[in-house]
Amino acid sequence: MVPCSGTRSSLEEMLDSIKKRDERSKDTPPALPVRPTSKARLPSSIQTRRSLPINFKIADAPDYLPCDAVKDISSAKKLRSEEREKVSDLVLPSKLSNGDEVESEPKGKIDNSLIEQGTVESPYIRNRERWKSIERLVESDELEETSEPLASSVPKEFRWNGEDGFVLKKKLRVWCQLPDGQWESGKIQSISGEDAVVLLSDGRVVKVQTDNVLPANPDILEGVDDLIQLSYLNEPSVLHNLQYRYSKDMIYTKAGPVLVAINPFKEVPFYGNKFIGSYRRKLMDDPHVYAIADTAFNEMMRDEVNQSIIISGESGAGKTETAKIAMQYLAALGGGSGVEYEVLQTNEILEAFGNAKTSRNDNSSRFGKLIEIHFGNTGKICGAKIQTFLLEKSRVVQRAKGERSYHIFYQLCAGAPPSLRERLNLKLASDYEYLRQSDCLTIDEVDDAQRFRMLTEALNTVQICKEDQDNVFSMLAAVLWLGNVSFKVIDNENHVDFVTNEGINNAATLMGCSAEDLKLVLSTRKIRAGNDNIVQKLTLSQAIDTRDALAKSIYASLFDWLVEQINKSLEVGKRRTGRSISILDIYGFESFHKNSFEQFCINYANERLQQHFNRHLFKLEQEEYTQDGIDWTKVDFEDNQECLNLFEKKPLGLLSLLDEESTFPNGTDLTFANKLRQHLNSNPCFKGERGRAFCVCHYAGEVLYDTTGFLEKNRDLLHCDSIQLLSSCNCQLPQKFASTMLNHSQKLVSPLWRHGGADSQKQSVGTKFKGQLFKLMQRLENTTPHFIRCIKPNSKQLPGAYEKDLVLQQLRCCGVLEVVRISRSGYPTRMTHHHFARRYGFLLSENVTSQDPLSVSVAILQQFNILPDMYQVGYTKLFFRTGQIGALEDTRNRTLQGILGVQKCFRGRQARRHFQELKNGVAFLQSYVRGERARKEFELLIRRHRAVIAIQRQIKRWITRKRYNDGLRATIFVQSFVRGWLARRDYTIMREFGEANVQHADGQLQAPKRILEKKDSVSVKPSALAELQRRILKAEAALRNKEEDNLVLNQQLQQYEKRWSEYETRMRSMEETWQKQMTSLQMSLAAAKRSLAADDAVRLDASPLAHSYDSEESTSIGTRTPDYIGGTPSKPTVGRPSEATVVVGRMAKEFDQRAQVFNDDAGFIVEVKSGHSEASLNPEDELRKLKLRFEGWKKDYKVRLRETKATLHKLGDSNVEKSKKKWWGKRTTRGT
Repeated sequence: MVPCSGTRSSLEEMLDSIKKRDERSKDTPPALPVRPTSKARLPSSIQTRRSLPINFKIADAPDYLPCDAVKDISSAKKLRSEEREKVSDLVLPSKLSNGDEVESEPKGKIDNSLIEQGTVESPYIRNRERWKSIERLVESDELEETSEPLASSVPKEFRWNGEDGFVLKKKLRVWCQLPDGQWESGKIQSISGEDAVVLLSDGRVVKVQTDNVLPANPDILEGVDDLIQLSYLNEPSVLHNLQYRYSKDMIYTKAGPVLVAINPFKEVPFYGNKFIGSYRRKLMDDPHVYAIADTAFNEMMRDEVNQSIIISGESGAGKTETAKIAMQYLAALGGGSGVEYEVLQTNEILEAFGNAKTSRNDNSSRFGKLIEIHFGNTGKICGAKIQTFLLEKSRVVQRAKGERSYHIFYQLCAGAPPSLRERLNLKLASDYEYLRQSDCLTIDEVDDAQRFRMLTEALNTVQICKEDQDNVFSMLAAVLWLGNVSFKVIDNENHVDFVTNEGINNAATLMGCSAEDLKLVLSTRKIRAGNDNIVQKLTLSQAIDTRDALAKSIYASLFDWLVEQINKSLEVGKRRTGRSISILDIYGFESFHKNSFEQFCINYANERLQQHFNRHLFKLEQEEYTQDGIDWTKVDFEDNQECLNLFEKKPLGLLSLLDEESTFPNGTDLTFANKLRQHLNSNPCFKGERGRAFCVCHYAGEVLYDTTGFLEKNRDLLHCDSIQLLSSCNCQLPQKFASTMLNHSQKLVSPLWRHGGADSQKQSVGTKFKGQLFKLMQRLENTTPHFIRCIKPNSKQLPGAYEKDLVLQQLRCCGVLEVVRISRSGYPTRMTHHHFARRYGFLLSENVTSQDPLSVSVAILQQFNILPDMYQVGYTKLFFRTGQIGALEDTRNRTLQGILGVQKCFRGRQARRHFQELKNGVAFLQSYVRGERARKEFELLIRRHRAVIAIQRQIKRWITRKRYNDGLRATIFVQSFVRGWLARRDYTIMREFGEANVQHADGQLQAPKRILEKKDSVSVKPSALAELQRRILKAEAALRNKEEDNLVLNQQLQQYEKRWSEYETRMRSMEETWQKQMTSLQMSLAAAKRSLAADDAVRLDASPLAHSYDSEESTSIGTRTPDYIGGTPSKPTVGRPSEATVVVGRMAKEFDQRAQVFNDDAGFIVEVKSGHSEASLNPEDELRKLKLRFEGWKKDYKVRLRETKATLHKLGDSNVEKSKKKWWGKRTTRGT
C-alpha cells in the first residue's frame, strides 16, 4: 500500500484545493476539496443509506420519507437542493442578485452585531470567531454537487406511503390519541379515508383520525434500556417504555448520551459496594449513575481532559441524591488517600445548612453547588473544592405555609446535648417565631436528633474544631432568638420600641455584644448630613426589615464561612494535576402559585444550563458535522436563546431593568412591573400582566412572577450600623463576617454610596448571580460534559405513581426526544485522521508508515470491513455511528494484550535469569561465609569439649578420691574401736591373771578356774554386748567386701593396663606405617613437582627433558627422581606446562588435606582410649573404620595418580617417552 513517488495523497490534494479556494476571487463561488475515495464516499447509485425517523424534521419542513421510498433519483437531487436552500436560509447569510448580503440567522442564534455593540452578554463570546469560520465553511459547502440522495420532504397526503402507511395497511399495533389528549395502545381494525377504527387494549373501539395515530413498537422492544433501540421514536412509545421500566424499579434509562433518572421515592436495591465493583470491572453495563461516573473517570484518565457531570431536573426529581451516588462511585474508584471520606461527608453538612422542605420536595436544595474533585496521576483523589451559588436567604425569615426553614435549625433544637442546650438557652422549635410561622416543624420518617449527631460527626471528619463548632451553633441560636425580638408602636408616627422578652438579651449574649447596642441598631438609623450624624427612629416595618436583614446576613455569612472552611480542609495535600471531575447539583426549575425573586433567579440559571445542554448536544454537534463537510440533515430543536436574551440583553433586559430600578431611591415593585410592560411587551417570551405580575415563557413552560419584594431582595440592604455592630462583637465569627462585608464594600461601593451609608454593597444580587453563572458556564465549557436528566414521576411524591402528562412535559423541556434522534442518526464517535491512524495504524497487515494519516485511516476501515453507512470521512475527522469503534477497540486491546504478554514473558525470563544469577552469587557467598563461621564454631566447640572433659575428669577424680578417703576413715575408725575393745579386754584378763598368780602362788592349778569364775561373774549388759557384736560383724563384712572389691579392681586394672599396652603398641606401629606411607607419597609428589619444574625449564631452554612416571604403587616407601634416558634430551613436549603443574599441585593439596584429617582422627581415638577425652563411641570400632577409610582412599588416590600419569604422558612427545626410564616403576618395585 505504499504509494509511488508520482502519486499524491488525498490529504495533499485536499490541502491544495483549500489553498486554491482561498486564492480565488471572492466573487467566484468556492468549491469543496476533492474528497477521498473510500467506502464512505461511494457514488449514490451503489451506496445504500439507512432511512431516517418519520418525525425527523428541519425547522417547519414537512415530514420525511425514507430514502428507499424515493423512486426518482433526479427528483431526489432536486429535493436535496431545495433542502439545502432551506438550511442555508436558516443558518447561513444568503446573497441577493445585486450582491448585497442579507443576514438570516437561525432560531435562537446570538446576533453578532448585538455582541459587538455590547447589548448582549454571553459566556461563549470567545468562540465568536469559531462561529464565523463555521459559517464560511458551511457557505462553501452550500454549492457542492453530489449524487447522494437525502430524505426528501413530501406533501402531507403522501405521509402513509412510508413506514406509517405500512403499519396502517398491515393493521399492526399503534398508539392513538384520544380526545382528552391521552395516548392509548390499540390495534387498527379498519381505515376509511382519513379515519381509522382502533380497538384499544381495554376492549373499547374508538374512531380517530389517522393524524392522531402513531406506530407502536413490537413487544420484543418493550422496556429497552436505551431509547435509541426503539424502532418507532415517538412520545407515547417513549412514555410507555419509561413507565414499563419504572414499574419494574428500573429507574435508569439511556437516551443516547443522556441518562434519564426517574425518582422512585423509595429505596431501590441498585447501590452499594457490590454494584460498584460490578461496574468498575465492567461486569454490568445497564444504565446507571455508576456507569456515567465510570465513563467520566475513564475518559479523564485516558484523554487527560477534565470532565463534568451536569445533573438537572425539576425540584423533587432527585438531583441531590443522584449527585451523592455519583460522588460515592468516584470515591470508591479514587479511594485510598482518605480525602474521599471527607468529600462524602461534605454532603451531610451542606444538606443541613442549605436544604429545606418545600411544597414539592422534603429535601430541596436552596442553593447551587459545583463540587470539583481532583485526581492524581494514579487516579486517586487528592483534593476537592466546592463552589456555591445564590443561597435563598429569605427562607430564614419567611416562607410559605407547609414549608420549613433550613434543616439545621430543627436539628439543633431536637438533637443538641444538654450542655450545649443550656449554654445557648435553646428551647423547642415551636418556641421560635422564625420556625413556627409556617406551621411545619417535622418531616415524616426523618429524625432530626439523629441527623444532628450525624452532622457533628461530619464536622469532625472535615476537621472543623470543637471551638468553631460551638461558635457556629451560637450564631444559629442567635438567628433564632433574633426572630423572637418583637416591637410595639409608641407614637402616631409609627415609631417602635422593644417588647420586653428574653429574645433581645439572648441574641446579644450569643453574638457577644451588649443588649443596648443591639436595641439601638434595630430601632434607629444613623444618617450622615455633612459633618453631623442624625439619628432617625425606625418605623415598625423598617425595624422588622432591619432585624430580618441582620438575621439573613448572619446566616448567609455563616454559610459562606462554613464552605470556606470545608475547602481549606479538602485542599490539604492537593496537587495541581489538571485532572478533575466536576459534579453540578443546582436547583431545578420551579413554578409555584406565587413566584418571587428566588424563583426568578433559579429559573434564569436553569435557562442558562438548558442553553449549555442545547449547545453541546444540538448546536455544537450539528455545527461540527457541517464544519467537517459530512452529509448531514439538520435536526430542529427548541432553542431558548430568545428567553436568555430577555434576561441578559442590555439595556432592555430583565436584569438590566431590575438593576436600574433598584438604583432609584423612589423605585417600587409596581414601577418596576410597569417599566417591564413598557419596554418588553414586544418580546415573544414576555407577557405583561396586571398589577405587579409579569409572565416569562421559559423552556419548561410559562411562569407567572410577582414583583413584590424584587427590589428589596435585589438590593440586599444591610445598613452600616449593623456591620459596625458585628465588628464590635466579642465573638470571632461576627467579626469575620463584618470584615468580609467591609472588604466587599470597599471594593464595590463608590465613595458617594459609602459616605451615604445606605448599604453594604453596590453590586446587586442579580448582577452578582449573573457573573457567577457566566463563570460557571465558562468552567463547564472547558470540560467534557455528561448529562443526567432527573424526572419527577408524580407531584405527590408517592412511590409507583406515574403521571404521564407531568413526565411528558419534563421530557419535552429536557429535549430528550431530539437528543435520541441526533444520537440515532448522528455520529457520536469521532476522531481526527492523525489520532485514528496513530491509535489503530499498527493493526494493519502491511506497512503504511510512509503514507499520510488519511490514507492510513481509510486502509484501516477497509481492512476491518466497516460498512459504508456506519461512518463518514470529514475534512479533519472520521465520524462513526454508535458502537462502530468498539470492534476496533477490541482488536486493539487484544493485540496490545498479546504484545504485553510477549513482553511480559521476555521480561520475566530476563528477570528470572538475573534473579537466578544473583541467587547463585548470594548462595556462593553465603556458603563461604557460613562455612567459615561453621569451622570457627566447630573449633570453638572442640576446645570447649576438651575443656569440659578435662574439668569432668578432675571433678570425677576428686569425687572418687573423697569417697575412697571417707570409706577408709570409716573403716579405720571401726577397726580402731574394735581393736581397742579387744585390747582392753585382753588387758583386763592379763591383769587378773597376774594378780591371781601373786596371791595364790601355791594354788596354781585352781587359778584358772577362779579366773574363769570371776570372768563369768563380770556383769555385762546383754543388749550392749549384742549391739557390739552386731557392729563387729557388720564391720567385718564391710571389710571383706572392700577387700573383694579391691581385688576385682586390681584385676581389672591389670587387664586394662595390659590391653592399653597392646593398643599403644598397635597404634604406634600403625602411626609409623602411616607416617612412612605419607612420607613416601609426599616425597613422590615432591619429586613429580621437581621433575615438572625441570621439564618446564628444559622446554624454555629449547632442550626439554621428558619424564615418565609410574604410579603402580603410590603407597610404597621411598622416592626416586626421574633419570635421563640415553643421555640425550628429548624433543619438546606438546602442551602447556602450567596445566601439569596445576594438576600435580591439586593432587598434593588433596594429599595434605587427607593426611591432616587421618592424623586428627587417629589422635582423637587415642585420646578417647587413654581417657583424656570422653565420647560415646567404641575406640576399637572407630579404629577399624578409620583403617577401612584409609585403605579406600589409598586405592582411589592410586587410581587418580595413575590417571594423572597418563595425562602427563599425553602432554609430552610419545617417542621420547618410550625411551625414558620409568623411575616410578623402579621405586615401586623396590618398595614392594
